[in-house]
Amino acid sequence: MTQEILKDKIVLITGGTTGIGLATAKLFLESGAKIVIAGRRKEQGHMALKNLRNISPDVYFIQTDVSKSNEIQNLINETVSIYGKLDIAFNNAGIEGNFAPIDETPEEEFDNVFMINTKGVWLSCKYEIEQFKKQETEGIIINTSSWLAKGAVIGSGVYSASKAALDGLTRVLAIETAPFGIRINNIQPGYIHTPMFERFFPNEETREKDIAPFKKHAPINRLAKPKEVAELVLWLSSPASSFVTGESILIDGGLAIGGQR
Repeated sequence: MTQEILKDKIVLITGGTTGIGLATAKLFLESGAKIVIAGRRKEQGHMALKNLRNISPDVYFIQTDVSKSNEIQNLINETVSIYGKLDIAFNNAGIEGNFAPIDETPEEEFDNVFMINTKGVWLSCKYEIEQFKKQETEGIIINTSSWLAKGAVIGSGVYSASKAALDGLTRVLAIETAPFGIRINNIQPGYIHTPMFERFFPNEETREKDIAPFKKHAPINRLAKPKEVAELVLWLSSPASSFVTGESILIDGGLAIGGQR
């Protein structure tokens, strides 16, 4: 792809202050886009903003809880107020929750994970699509699902279900919005070396040792870097993927292939 593949495109990235979202923000700025990143943590957002403005001044941070309808609406309205329109949305905000067998999982855990991972994406799509239609322009949406929408690990029931729901949602939204020139796709990351992944290994002294076996779960025999996922998001946001919609695309090094692990 060329350096300016997204020149002057207006991009909204939820969960944009760390991990995959932050890596995507960097790559998009390098590709000529103008960006708003959103996240729940104000301090983390301003740290990310300072980092990103070393690349380009065309980036803003808006503190947002994606589980709240009024905050999503405000986020989109503020983005349009700053830049005049919206072209691309990367709905990346999500939480891992606490992995545990179903009989050890409190009902509140289900509600918390689904509020962010599923309702948060549903709300984001709802108001992003509304904005695209209001503008009478084409638009692109990419949602972050997970390889666990297709695979499983012990204790991942709530998280897996919250991400699998996005696959079905994306298919429906793709056919509803295609007549308006809107494309909607999912990405399904595997084991990516992000702060979220590291939270599963809280002991810093043994973290590298603890992570090592997981590198062997996928045929590629390593974890992915966040930028590798960002490259897929960039492709889905570019004219190179102009005939792709309603898809859930694994980026997992072969992890979800039957018989692995």
